[in-house]
Amino acid sequence: MSLSDIRTDYKRHSLDEKDLDRDPIRQFEAWFAEALAADVPEVNAATLATATPDGRPSARIVLLKGCDPRGFTFFTNYDSRKGRQLAANPRAALLFFWKELERQVAIEGAVEKVSAEESEGYFHSRPIASQVGAWASRQSQVIAGREPLEARFREFEQKFAGGEVPRPEFWGGFRILPESLEFWQGRPSRLHDRLRYRKDAAGVWTIERLSP
Repeated sequence: MSLSDIRTDYKRHSLDEKDLDRDPIRQFEAWFAEALAADVPEVNAATLATATPDGRPSARIVLLKGCDPRGFTFFTNYDSRKGRQLAANPRAALLFFWKELERQVAIEGAVEKVSAEESEGYFHSRPIASQVGAWASRQSQVIAGREPLEARFREFEQKFAGGEVPRPEFWGGFRILPESLEFWQGRPSRLHDRLRYRKDAAGVWTIERLSP
């Protein structure tokens, strides 16, 4: 089969303006709850897109670890590729795809670091091995092979044995402050439902339908 022959006709749901919550965060939480109930694998996994100041993009999967009226939070090494790009160009897009429900949610906005207290709280909720791994990994840097990485892990594992693993200063959270959220529902014949929340200068959300 050629790539041009691969297609899916979406028929599970529809999305109407009358069904939307006026608050996009509450609408996201409602869809997220439905995805959880549907046993969507890695339901909090999303594609994070960032770019350098001159517009060179990159994307990767991250795990959503917080959602509240302020925005959407994930954690990473601040010296990683995405961390460096966000420091230089603090804007990002976050895309969830829940195949089982034939849905996407696309979020765009400015990005800020979360407080040190928030980063501390989440860091110490992680498994000890993940905490040690944060110290061992020079994320996004070229390494000679697997063995040096595992050797660094053993080094920090021994260093912190029997005590609390401190959070590295180079590790913490980012929060996307949403300026637009698009809710996409697959429909037959590629006539998908696309409803976008857009925030104006006064902070008021407007809902608009986009052509598929």
